[in-house]
Amino acid sequence: MSSPVRQIHLAAHFPGVNSTTVWTDPTAGSQVDFASFEHFSRTAERGLFDYVFLAEGLRLREHKGRVHELDVLGRPHTLSILAAIAAITEHVGLVGTLNTTFNEPYELARALATLDHLSGGRAGWNAVTSSDAFHGANFRRGGYLDHADRYERAREFASLAKELWDSWPDDGVRADASGGVFLDDGVPSRVRHRGAQFDVDAVFDVPRSPQGRPVIVQAGDSADGRGFGAEHAEVIFSLHTRFDDARAFYDDVKGQLGAWGRDEESLKILPAATFAIGDTAEEARERSREIALSQVRPETALTYVEQVWGSDLSGYDPDGPLPDIDPDTGAETAKGWANRHASARKRVAALRELSESEGLSIRETVIRLTANHTFVGTPDRIAAEIDRYVQERATDGFTLVGHLTPHGLDEFADRVVPLLQERGSYRESYPEGATLRDLLGLPAARRVPAFATP
Repeated sequence: MSSPVRQIHLAAHFPGVNSTTVWTDPTAGSQVDFASFEHFSRTAERGLFDYVFLAEGLRLREHKGRVHELDVLGRPHTLSILAAIAAITEHVGLVGTLNTTFNEPYELARALATLDHLSGGRAGWNAVTSSDAFHGANFRRGGYLDHADRYERAREFASLAKELWDSWPDDGVRADASGGVFLDDGVPSRVRHRGAQFDVDAVFDVPRSPQGRPVIVQAGDSADGRGFGAEHAEVIFSLHTRFDDARAFYDDVKGQLGAWGRDEESLKILPAATFAIGDTAEEARERSREIALSQVRPETALTYVEQVWGSDLSGYDPDGPLPDIDPDTGAETAKGWANRHASARKRVAALRELSESEGLSIRETVIRLTANHTFVGTPDRIAAEIDRYVQERATDGFTLVGHLTPHGLDEFADRVVPLLQERGSYRESYPEGATLRDLLGLPAARRVPAFATP
């Protein structure tokens, strides 16, 4: 007896926080104008994607003491954009990246529950921790948290947010006009939490939202990050895109779910994936090369290695070999990065190994690392590869990242999606009234007991 066809899940990543977005392309649009977000979201909905995914840019990147002007700069606030997108779409989910290190649980839980109400149950939260003091300098807290502390705070943050969302029962609002009773007694529950990171005594002021709780997404890849994902995440946005690597990650994280009383279908893994489509394999390869050269211009390649080496390398030829000097690791937290010594030496060693083994120049090495497209081929070939990853349990789908704003998804939606549908592994339409949790095939949000009640 054959196994049922596994369904593919797709998310649409709005580009715009690094050189993946080719803003110099003549067809590129604004990364700020709402018309760009509108076009992108409507394309995602036309392609029946599970959700639109926004990254977060809390601070403009800097290099050599100046704002780094080679990439797209400036990102409006994630929640404001998602609220606006909710008003012009009907089905597609809305997932925003929002930080657990610099936000407070009550306020963020309140904002996400509000988005879930406004969108009819389409909200999701990509919980990130941020690794550097560079971003931290923007906030009252300042500095940065050590790696373990960041994840301790993230775990407690997520648990407290869930408790706030669960403090309202599903039918908590009676609104009995004849009896003059708006809420039942004891609704909502008071949340008293005292932990290492937060001390909160709260009555949550947003009734339970259509999904019960917004879907939680997570992107960390360290042991702590994977542990956080197994405990709290319902979707993981990973960088493991090579087939064997993706399947190893899938097996590792899904293998940890049992310890938290969860099964395989309670978590979806959707790695980031880029693509280049052509009418023939040769045309697709050439297009991939053209896109990569646009993404990694000579000055972009030099900037990349300067940031790794911590030195001015402007005298080096981007088409020549990597610098043969040692990196300047400077102070441990110089340029805003924690654990700078070990990470810089490790990255330089990895770059040299790659460059020497394949005979790559500086620019070619950077392209290989940052612009090596996941799927390159005809629409048939790309559809077959995506299907293979899902049917053989290397992923549950992908988070697609186009190289243009806002048209980066157009060709994929028009040429690849119909082929996935022909394979029977992708939806033909949105189910009426489906929440984001429904689209992802996730179980209903179960109310959890109080996290801590001293």
